[in-house]
Amino acid sequence: MDQENNLNLLQMKKKRRITKNDVQQFLLKGRAFIALVLVLIVFTSLSPQFVSADNIVIMSKHVAINAILAIGMTFVILSKGIDLSVGSIVGLTAMIAGGLINEGIQLPQLGIIIYPHTWTIVVISLAVGTLMGSISGYIITRFNVAPFIATMGMLYVARGFAGLRNNGYTFANIVGRPEYGNTGFQILGAGNFLGINYSIWIMIIFAVVAHIVTTRLSFGRHVYALGGNERAAELSGVRVNKTKIIVYSISGFCSAVVGLIIASQLVAAHPATGDTFELTAIAAVVLGGTSLDGGRGSIGGTLIGAFVIGVLGDGLVMMGVSSFWQKVIKGAVIVLAVIIDQVQARMQDRIALQKQQEIK
Repeated sequence: MDQENNLNLLQMKKKRRITKNDVQQFLLKGRAFIALVLVLIVFTSLSPQFVSADNIVIMSKHVAINAILAIGMTFVILSKGIDLSVGSIVGLTAMIAGGLINEGIQLPQLGIIIYPHTWTIVVISLAVGTLMGSISGYIITRFNVAPFIATMGMLYVARGFAGLRNNGYTFANIVGRPEYGNTGFQILGAGNFLGINYSIWIMIIFAVVAHIVTTRLSFGRHVYALGGNERAAELSGVRVNKTKIIVYSISGFCSAVVGLIIASQLVAAHPATGDTFELTAIAAVVLGGTSLDGGRGSIGGTLIGAFVIGVLGDGLVMMGVSSFWQKVIKGAVIVLAVIIDQVQARMQDRIALQKQQEIK
């Protein structure tokens, strides 16, 4: 009888321990949503106008930019990579679009200037951004260069080309001219559909497509497998190099979209556009629960992480917080997000080890 009671007591203790682990895991996995709620509560209590309809629209437009970048970054980090070039590609594609609108394609040998149609300009800019991303992926796979080094090099290359495009000067008033058929570019940043800005619609579409890709398509499973164990993924038939190149191409494409949106909103293109955007994108991804070790994360979590970063940034601006303190706070958020990610990883390893011991 005593042995039976001891056995029941031991089982109850195990259940309590497992329940505690489950709660801890739930809190860690839901950290982005919890952080978003807390940030909203804090800033709403400090300023009731913070959740006004107009301010929510403005914040959503800011969030959309970071979210689109972060979606591309999610694919990279899921594959156990990193892309430091996204901010520079934003600036480069903005400058390309601005130059094509204001100066066209000059052919001095023929003495003519070609002004592409607005949609052609968009396609060219997107192609350049995608190409820059694919080059990073090719360097990483072909020459076995660490993603951190390869993309940092591309960061400087893209930023340098952006500066060379107009000798460091801004392309101002990029509205085009009707006789050249290149007007309407500003609609991308200022236009609305059903009262919602186009940039927000783009964010929603990208998030839905990325969610479907990562959860329903074989490519998404390959990305997760690549981040979990590259060697095992290769042995199971995953085309590792091709998958990596596509992943970085997606990141470059997303960067180009952001570059076009910002240039359209500002009706101007500056070579420094997108400076440090890579840091906020990485912060949103990690805060949203995607592991820097790869193989774990979700698009939904990234989206929530982007909202946390965006709401935090706009809230600090509304509160009149110094730009220097804003950088300090954002930096602290990034460090905290990485620490929490490591805590979650260690907790999952510990739980897996406990389950193996129980099975034995």
